[in-house]
Amino acid sequence: MPLTDQSYEDLVDYRPELTAPEDFDAFWQQTLAEARTHSGAPTVTPVPDSLLTTIDVFDVRFPGWNGEPVAAWLLLPKGGDEPLPTIVHYIGYSGGRGLPTDHLLPPSAGYAHLVVDSRGQGHDTPDRDEGSGTQWVQGFMTRGIEDPRHHYYRRLITDCVRAVDAATQLPRVDPERIIVAGGSQGGGLSLAVAGLASELVAAAMPDVPFLCHYRRAADISGEGPYVEIAGYLRHHSREKVETAFATLAYFDGVHFAARATVPALFSVGLMDPICPPSTVYAAFNRYAGEDRAISVWRFADHGGGYGSSARVQLEWLRERGLAPKSG
Repeated sequence: MPLTDQSYEDLVDYRPELTAPEDFDAFWQQTLAEARTHSGAPTVTPVPDSLLTTIDVFDVRFPGWNGEPVAAWLLLPKGGDEPLPTIVHYIGYSGGRGLPTDHLLPPSAGYAHLVVDSRGQGHDTPDRDEGSGTQWVQGFMTRGIEDPRHHYYRRLITDCVRAVDAATQLPRVDPERIIVAGGSQGGGLSLAVAGLASELVAAAMPDVPFLCHYRRAADISGEGPYVEIAGYLRHHSREKVETAFATLAYFDGVHFAARATVPALFSVGLMDPICPPSTVYAAFNRYAGEDRAISVWRFADHGGGYGSSARVQLEWLRERGLAPKSG
């Protein structure tokens, strides 16, 4: 697959002038304040038949958007009772939390691992919002695209922040060492949480992040979810264009990045047709934290570093004092 975006030299300095909505901060402050009025401790239920001999598995439910229960897996290294650095993991587009056996690497490396279901995408957390209007094309990008109050990502991002709130109440989680992470959609969600809840997060690892610089992504992406935006706009009158992108601006990783201060490790594939490299660099170059780095996979598509990514991330966490004592 050839390069489909700018040259590496141009990407390094790519910093488009994107302005957040005037009420961006107020919108999110109100959204999260309302969500946090739905109190209640997470429920934690052991999964005794996981067949895993070195990892304990728990089914977790916690209040998310509008107090609706969100499902998650909590995986812990078996034995011991010391608080652990914890990776809160968000899932890629169209996927849910899956099975516990899908998520064994972090607990095998000594981390507590909270794997958060994506509402409406997984099987265990439904999505409900009567104000979303018609879903014009298959997928989630256009749910509520005419009004940010009803857009799908308002609900999902709120769930993801509430997952960090919940993590601080879970067994063996060190609340001072919570890391948010994920690939693609999960990368975009980790970036959003870093921007909205830096006070609760020790580090972020947005891997080939989705949900960044929507306008350019819709213009040049040939594959993946951004195509849904183009499909919607193709069949609607011209005045819908500005309305759609005005809504999406409330959920743009570029604006969350400008508000995030925790250490961050991004990654990018320079041959990625789904999340074009320029959209990743648009967020990376706006990131407010001084401790930021990006793993560049020059010949990679949307898989980024594939199996090599985990070691890079674990080493990066170790360098920042975020590794388990025995790891």
